[in-house]
Amino acid sequence: MDPTTQPSHIAIARILRPRGNRGEVLVELHTDFPARFSHLNRVLVEFPDGRRECLDIERCWEHQGRQVLKFASINSISDAEKLVGAWIEVEADGVVTLPEGTYWDHDLVGCLLRNRSGERLGVVTDILRIAGNDQLIVSSENGEFMVPVAAAICLEISIACKEILVELPEGLMDLNQ
Repeated sequence: MDPTTQPSHIAIARILRPRGNRGEVLVELHTDFPARFSHLNRVLVEFPDGRRECLDIERCWEHQGRQVLKFASINSISDAEKLVGAWIEVEADGVVTLPEGTYWDHDLVGCLLRNRSGERLGVVTDILRIAGNDQLIVSSENGEFMVPVAAAICLEISIACKEILVELPEGLMDLNQ
C-alpha cells in the first residue's frame, strides 16, 4: 500500500489464543482506548492470509490486562483457534478523536521529514514504541534511521501536508543507520 494512502480500517487488537471452551478469544490491545470494546457491536477481522470477515461481538470483558471477546458465531475452541493471529479492525472514520498535538501512527507513516533549510531527509515508514521513547523509523536514500518523537526534535507536524519539520542532533542520521 502507498504510505500516503489513508487506510479504510484501523487495527485495534490482535487475537492471541482461545480462552475458555465456548469460543472466547484473548486479544492483545493495539489501542489506547480499551473501553471502546464495550461500545462495539461488529468488527472486521483480517486473517493472516488477508481474508476479511465481519463478526458480531456478543460480549467482552477485561482479564489480566487483556480483553476477552466472545463473537456471536464462534462457539467452540476449534472455531476460536481459526481466529488466532487475526487482526480486529474498525472503520478509520470511527476512530477516537485525539487531543491536540497527538497523532495516530497511520497519520505519521508516509510523512516526509524536512529540516529547517527544507532538505528532504526521508519518509516515515513505521513507528517503534519503546517505553517513554517512541521513535519514527525513517527511510532515506542512505538507508533507515530512527528519530525520537520529541518536541525538541520534531518541531512541526502537519498531517494535512504529510510533513514533519525536524531539527536533528548532529550525527543522529549516521548513529542508528
